[in-house]
Amino acid sequence: QVQLVESGGGLVQAGGSLRLSCVASGTIFSINDMGWYRQAPGKQRELVAAIYSGGRPNYADSVDGRFTISRDNAKNMVYLQLNKMRPEDTAVYSCHLLNVGRSGSYNYWGQGTQVTVSS
Repeated sequence: QVQLVESGGGLVQAGGSLRLSCVASGTIFSINDMGWYRQAPGKQRELVAAIYSGGRPNYADSVDGRFTISRDNAKNMVYLQLNKMRPEDTAVYSCHLLNVGRSGSYNYWGQGTQVTVSS
């Protein structure tokens, strides 16, 4: 099992910045992806950014150039730096980990942290 705990959400004005952190504990495979998803009220959950165990990041078009994902493999942590934030970035942001092994792939989710951007 894997546990994911997020921190760093809050209220920020448009144009401001936040940094989200997520720490993973438990059985983490050597090949894994970590990332951030978000879900706004009345909308489906969407991928914000992901970073693979090899370090290559992937971003949603709506955040590319504004958000930066990074990870610290030694600490089992993933970060999301949110810059130039917009009201439409308001959502619950959840940390995600995908363990990839010979027996299959396993998804894990954090409980989420609220991010609110005021105009």
